[in-house]
Amino acid sequence: MTSRATAARRAAVLGKPIAHSLSPVLHRAAYEELGLADWSYDRFELDEAALPGFVEGLGPEWAGLSVTMPLKRAVIPLLDGISETAASVETVNTVVFTEDGRRLGDNTDIPGMVAALRERGIEQVDSAAILGAGATASSALAALARICTGEVVAYVRSEARAAEMRQWGERLDVEVRTADWADATEALRAPLVVATTPAGATDALAHAVPERPAALFDVLYDPWPTELAARWSMTGGAVVGGLDLLVHQAVLQVELMTGLGPAPVEAMRKAGEHALATR
Repeated sequence: MTSRATAARRAAVLGKPIAHSLSPVLHRAAYEELGLADWSYDRFELDEAALPGFVEGLGPEWAGLSVTMPLKRAVIPLLDGISETAASVETVNTVVFTEDGRRLGDNTDIPGMVAALRERGIEQVDSAAILGAGATASSALAALARICTGEVVAYVRSEARAAEMRQWGERLDVEVRTADWADATEALRAPLVVATTPAGATDALAHAVPERPAALFDVLYDPWPTELAARWSMTGGAVVGGLDLLVHQAVLQVELMTGLGPAPVEAMRKAGEHALATR
């Protein structure tokens, strides 16, 4: 009988918009390194309304799905179960189809963040700051729950967002204090700063990077570097970028979907760097 890993299998990334996604580049690079010549990985642009029909129509050749915005919560009702990690933030970015036909959801963003930080020598911090309060911020808070021993300060633009972050803190057992975005320059003195905001949102903070900054995790990867990340690097601070996160969460996805490991981190990173350089 042909094994799960060697049989012709399919996987894909779903979301809207999706044309920009680097997931196909990363997963295909992994398949090549792992010798999975009969595996394919595609992208499909879907919104919440189209998702149920798409999932229901998938055949037994499907091994898994990567799920991005706006589907990370919409996919949950379509699944047979989700991991504790995914449940902790009510967000799924990975679906694995088991041999007995079940659909299981997981979240590799959270351990991917932890792995990306550890790769740069950031194992533990005694406090941290988060810039922003969207879906990525809740995943960042869950990652910090694993490595931060003290307070996390979230800098946000509204009281509604502040209340959300405090609620996530209670749920994840993280000490969260919220502060107004107008005071975001104060965040830059933290031992670890996690920027989860859209492109351009932190540009105005670049001038305020301290002379000896600690560590910055900026989840953006295109355009890269951001003005904040560039200034941070110039002053000698440690920088973890969005591509680092993208690679490490994809590494975990490949291992979950194929049942093989370890996934080839460096080959996937190089493929991602090449794709970004040639855009």
